[in-house]
Amino acid sequence: MGVTKGRISQIEQGKVSDEAKAALRSAGCPLTSANTILILGSDARPEGSKEPGANPGGPSRSDTIMLWRVGGGHAARLSIPRDTIVDIPGHGRQKINAAYAFGGAALSIQTIEQYLGIPINHLIEVDFTNFPKLVDALGGVTVKTGRVCAKINGGRANGGVTLDLHSGEHHLNGRQALALARTRKNDCNPAENDLTRAKRQQQILSAMKSRLFAPTTFLRLPWVSWYTPKTMRTDMGGPTLLGFFAAAATSGSPPVEVLKPSGFETLSDGGSGLVVSEADKQAAVQRFLDG
Repeated sequence: MGVTKGRISQIEQGKVSDEAKAALRSAGCPLTSANTILILGSDARPEGSKEPGANPGGPSRSDTIMLWRVGGGHAARLSIPRDTIVDIPGHGRQKINAAYAFGGAALSIQTIEQYLGIPINHLIEVDFTNFPKLVDALGGVTVKTGRVCAKINGGRANGGVTLDLHSGEHHLNGRQALALARTRKNDCNPAENDLTRAKRQQQILSAMKSRLFAPTTFLRLPWVSWYTPKTMRTDMGGPTLLGFFAAAATSGSPPVEVLKPSGFETLSDGGSGLVVSEADKQAAVQRFLDG
């Protein structure tokens, strides 16, 4: 428990904005009461990025949008594809990841609560710039994938990452894990889409959780403690964060759940995104709350 408290004291150093904290709903301790935690990952890219869809130096959109329900015997996760079309307060119909660019985490919280009807109790923001270093500090992560062929940020020849993974289990370093989390176009399986990407992100999160609580992480604690606050920000203070870690450690790995679209919608600017039927959305929300 002392090791866990050490990690928590480091994570606490990275605080979210006052606006984001004000948008959250109060709840009991995650160890004994059901809590919903929103995990947002920014898609900010370094200058010179060659990755399709990147916007170096511009407003960051939320590359990862995931709800995690823990505490009181609950264990559920639900990812929302970044291209899902929703009503963003004050901005009309837009892709859901634009809420982060318009108003940061606070507007993302408001948008997701309005869209799903799920109160959000806590927030974790992930900065993908330092994400690879945290994964490396944990000793890498082990995930199981199908065949994956992808070039991220221009591929290895342009200073990026080239993935060539055969079907099976792989131990990935930080750059590889981030590349897998960002893979949207799999040249070995063109049928994959953003839903597949969201599922992989959940797998990587589960793998990181397993490494975080592994006994061998004790030896890596100085490096983990150094990079964690550089990678994650949260509203949760010590006791609440400790309850979250304990609940996450004892709840196991809930099944991968992604909000599945039923069609497409064309926006006023000519772009298009995904739409989810009301029936499918409500069914997914109910599974999440019951999980």
